[in-house]
Amino acid sequence: MPTSEADTTLSAETAAQSTTTDGLTYQSILGSANEIWLGFVERIPYFVASIIVILIFWFLSIVFKKIVHKLLGSRSRHQNLVKVFQRVGGAFIFFIGFMIAMVIAVPGFTPAKLIGALGIGSVAIGFAFKDIFQNLLSGILLLISEPFRIGDQIVSGDYEGTVEDIKIRATTIRTYDGRQVVIPNSDLYTSALTVNTAYKQRRLQVAVGIGYEDDIEAAKAEIIKALDKIESVSKKATPSVIATGFGGSSIDLMVRWFIEDGTQANKVASIHQVIVGIKNSLDAAGVNIPFPIRTIDLSDPSVSAIVNKMNEQQDVVDVNKTVAE
Repeated sequence: MPTSEADTTLSAETAAQSTTTDGLTYQSILGSANEIWLGFVERIPYFVASIIVILIFWFLSIVFKKIVHKLLGSRSRHQNLVKVFQRVGGAFIFFIGFMIAMVIAVPGFTPAKLIGALGIGSVAIGFAFKDIFQNLLSGILLLISEPFRIGDQIVSGDYEGTVEDIKIRATTIRTYDGRQVVIPNSDLYTSALTVNTAYKQRRLQVAVGIGYEDDIEAAKAEIIKALDKIESVSKKATPSVIATGFGGSSIDLMVRWFIEDGTQANKVASIHQVIVGIKNSLDAAGVNIPFPIRTIDLSDPSVSAIVNKMNEQQDVVDVNKTVAE
């Protein structure tokens, strides 16, 4: 069907309007992009200035930490408190620099607006970062109260090792088998914690069994004599040997002594030396250290029945062997 002249004219007008609209849209996008680019170029000096401000305050925070360490770091006590001053003070200085940089870089930005925004989102932030804030607060309290210090050997739950670092969020310990464990500070602050090196002296103990036929006081004297010869046993505290019970094959004695260095390495070495010393001393004195003994009662009728059954089976085996030959 031939196209009318009116339809052709209408199609041409529609195409022209569409082309014009596309051109205007392109020009609008191009103009907006050009304005954004010009605005960005105009703000480049401010961005550079803000970066310089952040670097300056970052350098000031480092200087502040070094000054605190120089003034207070030589003190043997309250080392954790020094770390609190260093980290909190350094973070505060850097935060001030960040706020100044934001004021320079972002037009219309003020600290009041940031505080207002934080106030609006404080509930959501509190729920989202509850664990993080809890660990941060626990870390600050641990650093201030100092239940342990870097270098102490602690036990927390299933983990035991030497404290390598106490950070605001978590504490890092090195286990005795050479692994690194990061424990959240909230766990250390709210749970039971054992500090093995909190005091200079540490008491150790080992169980010893002697025969029922041996004299307890004589064995005790030999053990005390052996302990006096061992260097790792503290001479400032008297060791003790007490009888703790009647064992299945021996009289049970508990040997207790103190060491001056409570670290794990010295503990293991001292226990080894004490066991070797006690064994040699008791052997030299003729004191028996019995093996576990079990007594079997063969007077029960059921035992006799079992023995007879075994004899009958053995007789059958012998008969079959004879027939085969």
